[in-house]
Amino acid sequence: MTSNTVRPLIAKLENYGPLSAEERQVLDAAVSGVREIATGADMVSEGSSPDHSTLLLGGFAGRYNITREGARQITSLHVPGDFVDLHCYLMKPMDHSIVALTTCKVAMVPHDVLGVIFDTQPRLSRLFWLNTLIDGATHRRWSIGLGSLLAHQHLAHLICELYRRMEQIGRTEDGSFHMPLTQLLLSECLALSPVHTNRVVKMLRGEQVIRWERDLITITDWDRLADIGEFEATYLRIPPAEVAAP
Repeated sequence: MTSNTVRPLIAKLENYGPLSAEERQVLDAAVSGVREIATGADMVSEGSSPDHSTLLLGGFAGRYNITREGARQITSLHVPGDFVDLHCYLMKPMDHSIVALTTCKVAMVPHDVLGVIFDTQPRLSRLFWLNTLIDGATHRRWSIGLGSLLAHQHLAHLICELYRRMEQIGRTEDGSFHMPLTQLLLSECLALSPVHTNRVVKMLRGEQVIRWERDLITITDWDRLADIGEFEATYLRIPPAEVAAP
């Protein structure tokens, strides 16, 4: 494997300082295989006990649970560079599933290889731990959005969050990023009906804080959008020098 394979992960980790050539080689060698996951297919299923963790290289994925009545609630989104289930190294079986919301490219990292990294690479281990903690912080912010923010505020917060996360891996340009999720999928993230989701998208457009054309979102007034969504980036642990209005 070459560093091209794990480039999104390297880009994400290097927000916290450059990786050494040895650390890059360790990450390259950790990957046991790369595969494509079709849209709508589970890459990890609730109740399973994987022997590897899955690194998202391309596309969007989502954690979800199914209620007794059959409703699906997406509880977080994953972008390239994310380990979607690093926690399953210690926590088995899985208490949720992870679905490919678009066509996804993923890499598998065996748990026995992760164990060696944790034993021999203290800096990489700390960075992996930090990313797991950030996942937990993101879940907490989503809980606040679902429980305490109005629908248009929750969407504004989600857009700000995704922009910052995509920015970390070099996937933004001039205040824009690609977010190829249907409004049906977005409604499952926001716990709204598709009709209500369409209304809150129109509301943010009406506030002239975003443009949304097909799968391209352009933030036209960052300060106002962040204010609407009560967004601040502390929980994402983005270095202060990186936090500026796009």
